[in-house]
Amino acid sequence: MEVNGKSASTCSVMYDLIVIGGGPAGTAAAISSARTGARVLLLERGRFPRHKVCGEFVSAESLGVLENLLDSLHANLLEDAIRIDSGQMFIEGRVLRMPVVPPAASVARLDLDEGLWRSAVSCGVDGLQQVVVQRITGAGPFTVSASSGDYEGRAVVNASGRWSNLTAKAWKQRASGEKWIGLKAHFAEMEPPRSVDLYFFEGGYCGVQPVQLRGELGPERVNACAMVKADVASSIEEVLALHPALWERARNWKILSDPISVGPLLFRKPQPEAESVFMVGDAAAFVDPFIGDGISLALRSGVLAAENLMPFYAGKIDLERAVSSYAEQYRRRLAPVFQASSKIRRVLNWPRSLRAPILFLLENTPRMTQQLVRMTR
Repeated sequence: MEVNGKSASTCSVMYDLIVIGGGPAGTAAAISSARTGARVLLLERGRFPRHKVCGEFVSAESLGVLENLLDSLHANLLEDAIRIDSGQMFIEGRVLRMPVVPPAASVARLDLDEGLWRSAVSCGVDGLQQVVVQRITGAGPFTVSASSGDYEGRAVVNASGRWSNLTAKAWKQRASGEKWIGLKAHFAEMEPPRSVDLYFFEGGYCGVQPVQLRGELGPERVNACAMVKADVASSIEEVLALHPALWERARNWKILSDPISVGPLLFRKPQPEAESVFMVGDAAAFVDPFIGDGISLALRSGVLAAENLMPFYAGKIDLERAVSSYAEQYRRRLAPVFQASSKIRRVLNWPRSLRAPILFLLENTPRMTQQLVRMTR
């Protein structure tokens, strides 16, 4: 096992920050901290590049954040990204159209996560892949015990997602009732529209948007990503058959990636801190994918954690104050997106007779549809 080309055994040092999880939230925290001069260790249980269940929609609110995080070798991830300037919701025979202003970008997680990881390493972060973190002890400084050894850190950011052994207990406490799963695959489609299209059906929905792999010159590609009740469908192929318009669109698709799944998907109130550990990304909260702000919230929460750690690194405040400040700012700046998502989800789950008047208004009142989008940003 190596850290930036060095043996893992050389890591017996006191880090300013240990980040657990190498996705967008974790790398955002690691890069932002390392650029201030902090000594950072980044631990990832997987290996890049790899696909993730994700809509791969990067909203305009976070494009500047992402551009700032990527190093010069990976800047073309955004420069070459497909721009998404419109959206459509296919629901109960209606089509709700909405502009995406400013335009969003479509970036494959296969490229995004690897680009952020390599950007972190290039700015001095010690990055270690294929490491499983087993536990965190202490309250600052901390000991992070992992499959590759023990590491000491003055602060810890948990970006390990919902279902790592570090966060699963809190999520499993909400694991009653309906079970939802996420499904994803890439397909070839001739001349896909430059829009994000959401197909709603009883028991879930599927989002489709064009996406392009870095350096790809082959057939045009779309990402189909669904959230569905586990008793309604268990494969992306089954999902495609659940909506007539989607099924018609997909009948000539050719699959380009192995389908992947994740679950169960659960919702709870955001928890931005736990026992003096900064919680970021999905470790803090899971936002309904249909609002398209998951990557944005991950990046912004990681950067926000780093910003609140800066005075701690400088010895101006203690860790408790830094964590408390982060939690307060998270609830004020990021939590409203989760609240809006929850309200919209409840409306979409109303009986069809109650939903119909609202859908009619949205279909015929573009301003209301645009306001709905703004609520989730």
